[in-house]
Formats: sequence, structure tokens, C-alpha cells
Amino acid sequence: QVELVESGGGLVQAGGSLSVSCLVSKRTFDSYNMGWLRQAPGKEREFVAAINWSGRSTYYADSVKGRFTISRDNPKNTVELHMNSLQPEDTALYYCAYMGRHANSWYSIDSYYSLGQGIQVTVSS
Repeated sequence: QVELVESGGGLVQAGGSLSVSCLVSKRTFDSYNMGWLRQAPGKEREFVAAINWSGRSTYYADSVKGRFTISRDNPKNTVELHMNSLQPEDTALYYCAYMGRHANSWYSIDSYYSLGQGIQVTVSS
């Protein structure tokens, strides 16, 4: 059973907005810190944003700070990424993932596991 399923995404012009969502089929979802990662063609996977289990704490990569917002709805088992002022360099496959229970860095991609299948976000110039 696939536990994390991303949706949303698509094609948008530079300066536009888009949201991606992740539905998590895990009964204990509200006990997990969650993150969004992305990978552009020919580039390393990178951290984008993370949110703690309660939704009260959020963390962002410098490249998206002030433009992206991560949120979660625990009763609905979803975590979302709202993206504003998108730029062509935001074009990538976006993944949601669990954060490891013993991870010690919100910003390291090594802290995340069980990525979903990914959802494409393409920003045209």
C-alpha cells in the first residue's frame, strides 16, 4: 500500500502560484513530522520545507522562504505546500516524506524517508 500520495502541481507561468498536497494513509499521521523535498532534472534532491507534528513549527530552505508555505490538516491526514511567486528554478518533481524519529536536522534530505511517487511542478518563463 502506498502511504504517501501527492497531488496538485502542474504548469504555471513565472510569478504564479500553485499548491501541492500529500495524502497520508497512516493512522498515526499526527505523530509524524513531515517534509517536502524536490528534485530538478540533473540536480541533487533538496530540502524544501518541513512541519512538525502539531503544525506549530515550520522550516524552509532559504531559496523558498517567504514564497512557500507548508501546512497540515491532521484530521484529514494531509500536508500541503502552497507556492507563490514561482520561478523557473522551482521546476522539479516534488515529494512529501516522513521525517525520521531520530533525525537531528530539519534541513537535511537524509532526515526524510518513504517519499511519495512525486508530483511535477513546471514553471515557464
